[in-house]
Amino acid sequence: MQLSFDFFLYSFLLGIGLAMDAFSVSLVSGLSEPAMRKKRMAFVSFIFSFFQTAMPFIGWICVSTVAKYFSFFDKCIPWIALVLLSYIGGKMLYEGIKNKDCNDEKPAIGFAALIIQGIATSIDALSVGFTISKYTLPNALLCSILIGVITFFICFAGIIIGKKAGARLSGKATILGGGILLFIGLEIFITSWF
Repeated sequence: MQLSFDFFLYSFLLGIGLAMDAFSVSLVSGLSEPAMRKKRMAFVSFIFSFFQTAMPFIGWICVSTVAKYFSFFDKCIPWIALVLLSYIGGKMLYEGIKNKDCNDEKPAIGFAALIIQGIATSIDALSVGFTISKYTLPNALLCSILIGVITFFICFAGIIIGKKAGARLSGKATILGGGILLFIGLEIFITSWF
């Protein structure tokens, strides 16, 4: 497949569609950490971007090599997202209710939780491997990179929006963020059946 306007438009639209869950979780990151610095904002956005880049490409590899095994895994995706996001969201709710005072200097979401969020919000992007299965290796890689770049900017914007709201919500931001993560997990799970 040659590079064309349609290729870039399709990649751009895929990037926007796939980034929406990561955008929502980025809002939560901003809510939970209203004093987050730009370096950390870029790091959090990079984590989501990395997984949104990797998952479609891994999906493409799976379709190109082990598609029969991947079709079973496709049915597990909503369950995995539900479990991972429910775990993190539940933990945030618990900590938000337990600790009324907020320490803005300490990151509200640790590295391990960021990795889990990155996986949970991008695992459905494995399915994109089916939609780009006719791409050559360079085109599949370029499409995946474009998806990741778009995700980075969308997540960065989400963190900024969340920070502004989080500064106003003070100590209730962690509770709200945990509730949002639980909702996103349920939404991914429920919409996968329809």
